[in-house]
Amino acid sequence: MRSTLKTLPSTNLLEDLPLGSTPDSIQLDNIKTQLDLVLLGLEALAGIGSEEMLQAATDLKLESMVSDRVGLWRLRQSNPMRKSSGGRKKLDVEEARSLVLIICYLAKQHQELIRRAVTLLEQMAEQNSPPHRAALLGDYLDKFSNTYQDRMEEGENVSPNLLNQLALKLLIDLLFYSSPNGHRRLWLALLGKLS
Repeated sequence: MRSTLKTLPSTNLLEDLPLGSTPDSIQLDNIKTQLDLVLLGLEALAGIGSEEMLQAATDLKLESMVSDRVGLWRLRQSNPMRKSSGGRKKLDVEEARSLVLIICYLAKQHQELIRRAVTLLEQMAEQNSPPHRAALLGDYLDKFSNTYQDRMEEGENVSPNLLNQLALKLLIDLLFYSSPNGHRRLWLALLGKLS
């Protein structure tokens, strides 16, 4: 269920995403990878696609950064782990900040679903039962694994257990990113990966 959210203008939100120093190319690659993985988790859980991502960009007044499907695809393709036919776009810091805002905006819209999934995960852990036995989690894990294997260069070489661990970690991360200061949490997590 999609909720209507009132948001601050994106310029105010962008001010919440400070940058001490400009990341080098390896650091930007890490940021690109993490942003794409978080989006993949959101896609797998909530079934969002490019239309929802583009609408979020419009709602946040970020059309200059993410204007159409091709631009969005090129931003996603900037992840160095992705299978690519070449012509990879370089992601700049402003595009990364814009993607952070879009991800967190979408996570807030699907916060109820994210909470339900995390609650199920906790219940399954308490019962010593595998997560995939809960329908919502099983569907999420399947979609995540299938999409990851389809899109990522090394996808077919990653064990199902590692993919499940990654998917569940991203699910828990999404809960934090759906909070009121989620955009700041995600940004600081990305910058923390720089050190």
